[in-house]
Amino acid sequence: MVLPMRYIKPLMDVVVTLLLWGYFILGFFLFFAPFYMAAALRRTDREAAFQRLNFRFYRGFFRLLCLIAPGVTLNIREEIRTIRSSVIVCNHLSYLDPILLISLFEKQKTIVKSALFSEPVFGWIMRKSGYIPSQAGDEYASLMIRNMENIREYLASGGNVFIFPEGTRSRTGRLGPFNKSAFSIARYCAAPIQCLMIRNTNRLFVPGRFWFNTCVPVAIEAERIGVFDPGCGDPAFPLAALISRVRSLYEKRLGKE
Repeated sequence: MVLPMRYIKPLMDVVVTLLLWGYFILGFFLFFAPFYMAAALRRTDREAAFQRLNFRFYRGFFRLLCLIAPGVTLNIREEIRTIRSSVIVCNHLSYLDPILLISLFEKQKTIVKSALFSEPVFGWIMRKSGYIPSQAGDEYASLMIRNMENIREYLASGGNVFIFPEGTRSRTGRLGPFNKSAFSIARYCAAPIQCLMIRNTNRLFVPGRFWFNTCVPVAIEAERIGVFDPGCGDPAFPLAALISRVRSLYEKRLGKE
C-alpha cells in the first residue's frame, strides 16, 4: 500500500526538521565542540580558526539538507565562492540566509543582533569569531568598537564582511528600507561592495513556520548581480546616492522575477 503525498509530505517535513536540528545540537557537541575548544586555546589566529569551523559546520548542514530533503537543490554560482576582501550585501528572505553565506566563505564576519551575544554557546562562538553586535549598548560597546577598528585590516587580509542592509527578513519578498552600515564600512575601508541575490530560502524555511517545507521542488540559489566602488569614482559622491544605486539594482532584478 502506497501512502498518498498528503500523508508523506507532513511526515517528511517533520523527519527532515528533526534530523537537521539533530545535526545542529548533537552534531555540534559530538563532533565540532572539541575543535572549537581547541581553537579557543590558540594564542594566535583564534578568530580565523573559529571562522573556518563555522564555515565547515554550516557547509555540512547544507550538504545534509540536500541529501535528506526531497526536492531541494543548491545552486551557487562558482564566482561567488571566489569573492575576497569585500563588503557583501544581500537580500534577506529567511533565517537560512546568514548560515548559507557563512557556508560559502571560509573567512567571514557579519553584523548580528546584539541579543544573540547573550546566548550561552552561540554567543560565545560569535564573540570568538569576531562577529559584530548590531547595537553598541553598554554591554557590547567595547566588543563592537574593537571589531570595527580591525575591520580594515581584516578585509585587506582576504576576509569578507556580509551584511543584510534590510536588517531583517522580508516576509513578502519585497525590499525593506536599507541601513547604511554596510555602505559606511565599505567606504571607510575602501572595499568593493559585492551585491548578492538569494532566492527561495523562504520557500524551504517559510517565515513563521517551524517545519522545513520538503517534497516540493525548491532550488536555493545565490547569484552575484553587481559590484560597486564605494566611492563611485569620486570621494565626494554622497553615501545616500550609493545606497540608492544599489537598491535600484535589487529592485530592477526583483522586478524581472
